[in-house]
Amino acid sequence: MTVEHDFLVGLSKSFGLFYLIALSIAVLIYTFWPSNKRRFDRAAQSILDGEDKPWR
Repeated sequence: MTVEHDFLVGLSKSFGLFYLIALSIAVLIYTFWPSNKRRFDRAAQSILDGEDKPWR
């Protein structure tokens, strides 16, 4: 049984496509999960807080 190069290329491209789609869905679910809202809001505001003055 021989596996041709074209078959392996097609298989790897298909696997890569489905892998990236699944990873994108996982990132979107993590981002919009309700319990993460407070963490992301705090991170967005933390850059504005504190001693943000020019160095002397």
